[in-house]
Amino acid sequence: MKGICLLTAFIGGVAAGAAVGLLFAPAKGSETRANISEFMKRHGINLSREEIDELKKCINHECKSEPKTT
Repeated sequence: MKGICLLTAFIGGVAAGAAVGLLFAPAKGSETRANISEFMKRHGINLSREEIDELKKCINHECKSEPKTT
């Protein structure tokens, strides 16, 4: 189960990284959302609202369970 959650967190991280990269690009919000949607479609990432919520829970759980380093 931890391996699946870790993989899910990794995939979410990749998607989040791409989204953040697009968010800092000089484009309108509607264009940025369209770019994110197109990027996800091109890479075969089709997540339902429930899957996105589950991904957020897994990432949150992993972040809380890992010891913080400074």
